[in-house]
Amino acid sequence: MKLSRKNGLRASAIGALVVSGALVLSACGSDDNTGPTKDGGTTSAAASDIKCDGAKGQLLAAGSSAQKNAMDLWVKNFQAACSGVEINYQAIGSGGGITKFNQGQVAFAGSDSALKEDEVAESQKICKGGKGINLPMVGGPIAIGYKLEGVDNLVLDASTLAKIFDNKITKWNDPAIAKLNPGAKLPDTAIQAFHRSDESGTTQNLGKYLSTAAPADWKHDPKSKSWPAQGGQAANGSSGVATAVKDAEGSIGYFELSYATANKISTVSINTGASAPVAATSENASKAIAAAKIKGTGSDLALSLDYATKAEGAYPLILVTYEIACDKGNKAETLPTLKAFLNYTVSEAGQKVLTDAGYAPLPAEIATKVREIVPTLS
Repeated sequence: MKLSRKNGLRASAIGALVVSGALVLSACGSDDNTGPTKDGGTTSAAASDIKCDGAKGQLLAAGSSAQKNAMDLWVKNFQAACSGVEINYQAIGSGGGITKFNQGQVAFAGSDSALKEDEVAESQKICKGGKGINLPMVGGPIAIGYKLEGVDNLVLDASTLAKIFDNKITKWNDPAIAKLNPGAKLPDTAIQAFHRSDESGTTQNLGKYLSTAAPADWKHDPKSKSWPAQGGQAANGSSGVATAVKDAEGSIGYFELSYATANKISTVSINTGASAPVAATSENASKAIAAAKIKGTGSDLALSLDYATKAEGAYPLILVTYEIACDKGNKAETLPTLKAFLNYTVSEAGQKVLTDAGYAPLPAEIATKVREIVPTLS
């Protein structure tokens, strides 16, 4: 029996916003800037919603490829509203972004995981009189994409995923996969498991999920941003893994939902122990992210995520991407642009464009705290 429901379901913006909570800033104005949506359409952002507040010149940033599609929308809208401003974001991976930030090469870094203690200590050399802080800015599901002819709706759980990515399950008709997919015509095809070749917060979040939800099957360091297991095939960045999965029959890999949508890649629904498997959608990710707790102190808003959630409709394989900036000691020439841009990205208008791009807006409580911190950067 061929499974017929396609993954990559489109979560409604209304649903995601209801789950994540009402955002507190009001939007106004009618001059629209547009950016691409996951369906190839446009997402509008009123230019009058964006306050330039002295922004000028070039702002350099680098890091997470997970947030690249969100960043592309934000940059497009901000530059259209603020003439003479250029935001240059290089999607080189979280590890590379943090390195550039701590070397003073960029005004902020994007990272899918919070700064480690040693990275905070290193940042104090650049942030004169201050330190690097984690500002949550965008959330979303890490989709498990696959290409398997005749199987349109694949269900896996944390244990099978751990064994697949650890090369313990190597054929698609393995009994463990068959048990989760009764009636599916699973072929005797070798599994080609793809992972990131670069240091990645997406890899780290996948590791945290597997080690939390399937600790008996994933024994690797959950804090590692480098791929910790042996075997498998590597590709650079989320875009590289997505392309590899799209092109190879029998493949599986992990990347943000926006990459799956853009490449029309089928995605796995996860059996969490809830009454029904949970698909990778913005709305379902929002349900899990809404339970996040702030573990940082002071201006630092690092979050603790519940990767083992069994809540109905909550997709557990999630990430929150941070913008990492100095709380004090930012360069005077770029500080106005940095604050104006981050004020926009966390605003109602900035968060509103995320859902149609395959991301999840920040929960209201967290968004409000970020909005309080950004204006205090100095």
